[in-house]
Amino acid sequence: MTLSPASPSPASAEHPASGPEIPGTPASPAGTREPPLGAIGTARPRIEGPAKVSGAVRYAADEPMSGVAHGWVVTSTVTRGRIRDIDTSVALAMPGVVGVIDHRNAPEVNLEAGSFFGPDGGMHLLQSAEIPHSGRPIALVVADTAEQARSAALALRVTYDEEPYDVDFHREHPAARPATSFFGEDATVGDVDEELAASTVVVDESYATPEEHGAAMEPHAATAWWEDGRLQNIDSNQGPFLVAMTVATLFRLDPKQVRVRSAHVGGGFGSKSGGCGPQLVLAVMATGMFDRPVRVTLTRNQVFQTVSMRPATDQRVRIGADADGRLRAIDHTAAFEVSKLAEYLENCTELTNTLYAARAIRTRRTAVPIDILPPYSLRGPGATPGSFALESAMDEVAERLGIDPLELRLRNEPSAGPVSGLPFSRRNLVACLKEGARRFGWTTRDHRPRRRTEGHLLVGTGMAAMSFGAGALPSSASITAEADGTFTVAIGASDIGTGARTALTAVAAEALRADPERIRLLIADSDLGPAWGAGGSRGTTSWSWAITETAARLRSRLDGATLPLTVSFDTTESLGELALLERHSYGAVFSEVTVDPATGEVRVRRLLGMFAVGRVVNPLLARSQLVGGMIMGLSMALHEEGVRDRASGRHVNADFAGYHIAAHADVPDIEADFVPDYEPGDPSGIKGVGEIGTVSAAAAIANAVWHATGRRQRTLPIRLDRVLEEDPLPPPAPATMPARSIL
Repeated sequence: MTLSPASPSPASAEHPASGPEIPGTPASPAGTREPPLGAIGTARPRIEGPAKVSGAVRYAADEPMSGVAHGWVVTSTVTRGRIRDIDTSVALAMPGVVGVIDHRNAPEVNLEAGSFFGPDGGMHLLQSAEIPHSGRPIALVVADTAEQARSAALALRVTYDEEPYDVDFHREHPAARPATSFFGEDATVGDVDEELAASTVVVDESYATPEEHGAAMEPHAATAWWEDGRLQNIDSNQGPFLVAMTVATLFRLDPKQVRVRSAHVGGGFGSKSGGCGPQLVLAVMATGMFDRPVRVTLTRNQVFQTVSMRPATDQRVRIGADADGRLRAIDHTAAFEVSKLAEYLENCTELTNTLYAARAIRTRRTAVPIDILPPYSLRGPGATPGSFALESAMDEVAERLGIDPLELRLRNEPSAGPVSGLPFSRRNLVACLKEGARRFGWTTRDHRPRRRTEGHLLVGTGMAAMSFGAGALPSSASITAEADGTFTVAIGASDIGTGARTALTAVAAEALRADPERIRLLIADSDLGPAWGAGGSRGTTSWSWAITETAARLRSRLDGATLPLTVSFDTTESLGELALLERHSYGAVFSEVTVDPATGEVRVRRLLGMFAVGRVVNPLLARSQLVGGMIMGLSMALHEEGVRDRASGRHVNADFAGYHIAAHADVPDIEADFVPDYEPGDPSGIKGVGEIGTVSAAAAIANAVWHATGRRQRTLPIRLDRVLEEDPLPPPAPATMPARSIL
C-alpha cells in the first residue's frame, strides 16, 4: 500500500508576501534593516484546523490498511529480575492469534543504537530475559484484531525470578556520579566560597521536582510493513527523518530502505522525540516476522510505563548578595535520576549560566542511576526544573534583603554571558520584565507576605524570569517552481499540533515573494530529506532557515528558466559559519494566586507572560504555544507528580485518573504577549517559542504562594498537604508599603 505525503491546501491570504519597511526596526549588526513584514507576522488560523475539528485528520493509529494485524504489548509486573518462563501455549491457540514475540524468538537488534546521548537500552527490547525496570515490555502478542491480541495477551503466563531493585532517588545517593558534559562542562567562574563568605545575605536551600510525564492526548502508535523492498512506517513521533535513521541503525538496514511518516501528531512535548518509541520497535519486529503489516498502539497505562518522562531532580542553590542586592555568588548543584540503561542530561543549570551577573558562578550536575525507564526530554528540558530552583532562590534573596523581587533581577542584568563571556546576539529580558510589571500592576504590590486577604483566602503575587537557548540545527529543503506559478516546498518537518504547516507556509511565501495560497507544502516524511525534529524550540527555526536559503537560490535562477525547476539546499555549512554568541529567547511570568490555609487549596487566578522570541511568524499560533506552555507550568506547579510505590517500585498513578494535569477549571485568566525582538543571526530573525512558555511559570506560582502564605514551597507539586495549616491564624490587618517606581 502506498501513501502520499501530507499535502494540505494552504489557507487563503489577504496580505501580500512583501510589504513596506517597518518604521523603527532595529538595525542588524551588519547595518541592514530587518526584513519587511509580509506573510511572516500575520495571524492566520491553522491550515489543517477545519480537518482536525471535523475529525477528518488521520493520526498514526487511524490510517486504513488492508490485512493489518494488531500487536498488544505485554509489560513486566516486577521491577527487577529475570523471566523464568513465558507460557504462550494458551495464547497461541486462541482465535485470530498470529504469533507471540518475546526474548526467545525476537530478532537481534544493534545494541549501539540510541539517541544523541549514546546507546539507549530503552529501545533494545526483547533481547534478553533481564527485567531492568517496572513496566518493561517483555512480549508482543499479534492477532488479526486488537481485541483478539488483548485477550491473548491476558492469557500469557509469565513467571519471574525477582531481584532487589533501587528506585530511591536522592542527591546523596551512593551511586551518584558527574553527569555527561553533552551540553558543555560545568561552570567554575571566580571563587564561590570566598564570595559567599563576603556576602551580606546567603540563601542556601534545596528544591525538588518529581518525575513528570508528557501526557500527550494521542497515545503512541505505529504501523510497519514491507513494500517493494522498503520498510514503510507510519508513526507518532516528533521527527520522521531522525526516527528513520534510528530504525535503520537499530535493525541494521540501509537508511535508504527505511521510510517514516508522521502526518499528524496529537502532541508530543518531548515524549515522542527520544529516538525510536517502543511502539515502532515492536511493530518493525512483528512485520518482519509475520510478513504482514502490523500496528501497535499503546494504552494510556502503557504510555506511562514504557515512554520516557522528565526525571526527578534534587537541587541545592546557594546565592550570596550584598546589601544592595548585587549578587556575589551563585552555586547550583543539580542531581537528577537516570536509568542504568542509557545516558541522559537534564541540564538544570542552563539558566544559572546565562540569566544573572555574579562575581562567581559554580554549577555541578549529578546523575543518579537507578532501576527506572530511561528519562528523556520533556517541554523545557533541564531549564524548567532548574528555573524552579534558581528563581525560587532569587525570590528568597529578595525576601531576606527586603528588596522588590523584580528590582533584584534588574540590578543583576549581565552585559555578556556570565559564564561564557560571549556577547549576546540580542538580549531583551529587561523589556519583558518591565512591560510585564506594567501590565500586571506590580508597583502596587506590598512585598511583605500574608498581607492581602479576601475573606478566608490569602492572596499573593509572584514573578519569575526565564531564558531558553535559541538557534537552528542542520536541515535540508527542496523547492520546485511549477509551470502554473505555484511552488512545492518539501521539508522533513513535523507538525505535532503546533501549526508548523501554517508557519512554514508563511515563511515560504515571504521567502519566495509569493502569496501563501501559491505554496504547496510537503512535510512529515523522512523521504523529504534530513531535517531536525520538532524539539528544543529549534524546529521552526531550523526548517525556516532551510526554506529561506533554498528560496533565495531558486529565485536567483528563475529568470528565463524552464519550469518546473527544483532547487535543494542543506544548511549545515551555513550554520557552521555563525559567530559564536549567546543566543536565547527570554520571558517573564507574573502570577496571582489565592490560598485557603484551612484546606490547602491553591488557585491560580491570573498568569501574565511577556516574551522576547525573535520575529514572530504567526502571532495567533505563537501566542497559543506560549499560553499552552504556561498552562503546563501551572500543571507542574500544582498537580503533576509521577509516584512510585517504594514497596514494589512500580508506578501507582500511571493513568489520567491518578496523574493529575490541569483541567479547564484550573486555568485562570492567561495573557501572553511579545516585546519587539529579532535574532540577527537568523535569515528570518526568528527564535523558538515551544519551550519557553513553560520554563518559569511554576516558579512564578510558587513565589506567589509564598507571598500569600509566608511559607516557602521548595518541593513540587504544591499539594494540599504541603500547604494545609492545622491551626491557620488570621493574617495581620491589611497594610501597604509605599509603592516604589522601578519602571
